[in-house]
Amino acid sequence: MSTAIRVENVAKRYRIGAREPYRTLREALREAALAPLRRLSGRPLPGAETLWALDGVSFAVAEGEIVGLVGRNGCGKSTLLKILSRVTEPTRGEVHLRGRVGSLLEVGTGFHPELTGRENVYLHGAILGMRRAEIDRKFDEIVAFAEISGFLDTPVKRYSSGMFTRLGFSIAAHLETEILLVDEVLAVGDVGFQRKCVQKMESVARGGRTVIFVSHNVSAITRLCPRAILLDHGTLVADGPAPDVMSVYLQAGYGASAEREWLDAGRAPGDDVVRLHAVRIRAADGTVSDALDVRQPCTVELTFVVAEGGHRLVPNVQLTNEDGATVFVSHEVDSPWYRQPRPAGRYVTRAIIPPNLLAEGTFVVSAGVHGMDPVQVRIHERDAAAFQIVDPLAGDSARGDFHGPMPGVVRPMLCWETVVAPDVAGAATKLAG
Repeated sequence: MSTAIRVENVAKRYRIGAREPYRTLREALREAALAPLRRLSGRPLPGAETLWALDGVSFAVAEGEIVGLVGRNGCGKSTLLKILSRVTEPTRGEVHLRGRVGSLLEVGTGFHPELTGRENVYLHGAILGMRRAEIDRKFDEIVAFAEISGFLDTPVKRYSSGMFTRLGFSIAAHLETEILLVDEVLAVGDVGFQRKCVQKMESVARGGRTVIFVSHNVSAITRLCPRAILLDHGTLVADGPAPDVMSVYLQAGYGASAEREWLDAGRAPGDDVVRLHAVRIRAADGTVSDALDVRQPCTVELTFVVAEGGHRLVPNVQLTNEDGATVFVSHEVDSPWYRQPRPAGRYVTRAIIPPNLLAEGTFVVSAGVHGMDPVQVRIHERDAAAFQIVDPLAGDSARGDFHGPMPGVVRPMLCWETVVAPDVAGAATKLAG
């Protein structure tokens, strides 16, 4: 299989904290003449502090492969995508691409604000090297997916952020480039659009295009990407099967942990009615822990603040495993507040997971609060927390004396009954005689 993307010892250095002084033409020409020598020597320009956003990153991606790129904010993911998109050049190293590249790096990237949605579709396609006939062939699909037909001839400067997102993703995903780079498209837009994006990404992957997909959504990465790459502080930390890399991502504290708190109420998930304040995973003794014994109960604790009283609010949690499979979804149905209007105030609700239920491995918690009458999602925070279930080899859990790997998303301690049936006993006696 041919290689679509090859990254060899790529590094990117930025100057930070330096203000450009006024320079004469002679000084500017002198600086321009000396800049190549400084780049070769590796010395920064005078008066500047440097930041290495990437440092010595190397990997290869085969044609038709879909790879997830993960890491916490500031690790170099977006910088790497900008280099692959030819938006910026690496300070050191080389990138080799086989085929045309389509990218969605930020909402509205490549749009001209004064042009209409229709005109921007053709402009963006031309930038990607597409012929007009190719764009014509895909045009109706792009517009239908973006759901902007009523605003197609409106300048995009009047679009909402959601319309920007839908059109930008639709153009990048539908035009026939060999390589597709997508950065955090699932972080914006409503839940319905996010679902459409995931379905489209799955379709793109099945179509044989090469995809680099950046997301903090653990479930999306493990479901869409057979392979993942983990970056930290500009270096490549792990590269391999997505479930293994995402396990490293969670265990090392790169992503969600057993406790997450939003101190700024204005930025917390939610709306004017209710805001999520914290999500915590507690062990049987009540301590916050990301490593839990399979034989002990554990608790998913949500703290939320109701700012506007009088609404019927139901908290809920969703658990997914490291393969992206949903283990269960649970709603608060046995509380005195179920279907009752809640007064304004601070609430702490706990969902207790019984012992000997979950299998050994990594689990990710998504937290939510929905309203009743009518039903509407008010909070839906993906990957809010994560924890590990550990199954000791003591022989008193569901695994018994078996020490090998056990498949499955749950590992319940079932009650077993075994009796000796009379007819079987008689048959055994005859055989023994």
